[in-house]
This record gives sequence, structure tokens and C-alpha cells, in this order.
Amino acid sequence: MTTAAREPWILDRTFAGPTGTVRWAALGPADAPPVVLVHGTPFSSYVWRATARALSRDHRVYVWDLPGYGASEMRTGQDVTLAAHARVLTELLAHWGLERPAVVAHDFGGCVALRAHLLHGAAYERLALVDPVALAPWGSPTYRLLGAHAGVFGQLPPPLHRALVREYVSSASHRGLAPAVLDRLVAPWCTEEGRPAFYRQIEQNDQRYTDEIQGRYGELELPVLICWGAEDTWIPVARGHELAAAIPGAELRLIEGAGHLVQEDAPAELAGELIRFLTS
Repeated sequence: MTTAAREPWILDRTFAGPTGTVRWAALGPADAPPVVLVHGTPFSSYVWRATARALSRDHRVYVWDLPGYGASEMRTGQDVTLAAHARVLTELLAHWGLERPAVVAHDFGGCVALRAHLLHGAAYERLALVDPVALAPWGSPTYRLLGAHAGVFGQLPPPLHRALVREYVSSASHRGLAPAVLDRLVAPWCTEEGRPAFYRQIEQNDQRYTDEIQGRYGELELPVLICWGAEDTWIPVARGHELAAAIPGAELRLIEGAGHLVQEDAPAELAGELIRFLTS
């Protein structure tokens, strides 16, 4: 087990967001340049632990679990759409008093960050997107199957549900997740609240949330870095090239030997790219 996997990851602060209580934390010097990390699905801020600690040497790093994920509130009837998360991010930036932070976003966190910027006026100093959900079509066959039959899968007995989630999360890594890391990523989805929350977040997300902004990527007027795991089987690397071509001046960096969960497969390589981008 790696040191990063053994160390505690505790979000010790709360924000009463419009769609549920958000758990968050901040690392690094209070007066350092701010960086906000946004996770994707079906993960939590835990995937950012190594990245956050590396960046916190020279930055104030903000990490948070989206409503319906990780340590944040999960409840019946909760709005956990990408549209809702973009509004939460915008409100969080105001809550933290951040006028132009750098933002680093993974998976559907990329859509969340792009929507907050393009639709809600959230201002960023620069934006790094890591294997983002940003271009149609998206959603693996498994993802679409779970979303289309959420009511059926939600009736699985807890042991079968746990096995399904473990297999699904595992498939995001090319190199294979350490057992302790996999346990930590799966655990929030295996509680009484977490089991229905897992299917709820898949059922509510649909392609219209990227369709609404995809045609506006040419309007982005800030430095943009796109990092992509060269072995990503969830979102093919061709999408990275397509996205880089759609954003003026965007830089694309492929990370060899990494799957969709670049943070776990190649943490040092990803941190190096982000540090270079944030300090350039």
C-alpha cells in the first residue's frame, strides 16, 4: 500500500449548498495562489489526494465532494445533475472568496467547470481538464445500461451491488488500483444512503448538459491544458485531440500508461504537468 493510500483524507469543513451539504477542505498556505480541484463520477475528492498535496507546496488547494458523492450529503430526491453541480461550484467559489482561481477538473468535473464558466460567469485564471466529459457522445455502454435501468439495479442485494461498483470503478484504471484505494473509492456507495445515490447520479446525467455548451468552447479566452490518459478505455484519447482543436490555444498532453483515472495510474506525471502549467 502506498503512503498516499494510508494517509487520512478528511474534509473537515461544510458548505450549505442548494442541493445538499458539501464537505470540503483546503491545503497549503492561505496566501498562496488558489487552485480548485473538481472530481468526476463515480469518484470523490479522494482521487485528488496526491495531486492536492503536491500542489499545496506552492498553492492554496481547495478540494470538495460534490453533493451526492463521497462525504457530502446524499438523499432521496436530490438534484445531482451536471447543471446543478455547475451552480454549486459557482456558489462555492463565492463562498471561498475566490475571484479568479485556477481550476483542475477530471471526468464530468470537466463539464461542471466548463458550465460554471460559460453559463454562470465563474472566472478562472486558467483551466486544466483531465480526461474530461466534454464532447458528445459520452457514457460507456455500462454507464448507459445502469442509467436506463436504475430502478432495477437499485434492487440488487448489498453484496451484489458492492461487487458491481468494485468492478466498475476498477475498470477506470489501466494499471490496477491498490486494494485500499479501491475500498476507499467504493465505500461511500455501499452505505444505506450510498446505494441508491450511486444509481441516482447515473440516471440523472445525460448528454444535453454537454450539448448546451459544446458549441461555445471556441469562446474560451484563458490558458487551457488538457491531460489525457493514453490508455483511457472510458473516453478514447481521440476525444482529447478533438477537444484541444475546439479550444483556442489549448495544449494537449498525453500521459502514457495511464487509464481514465490518471490520478491513480500516473500521479507523479500528472502532478508534474499541472505544476508546470500552473506556474508557467
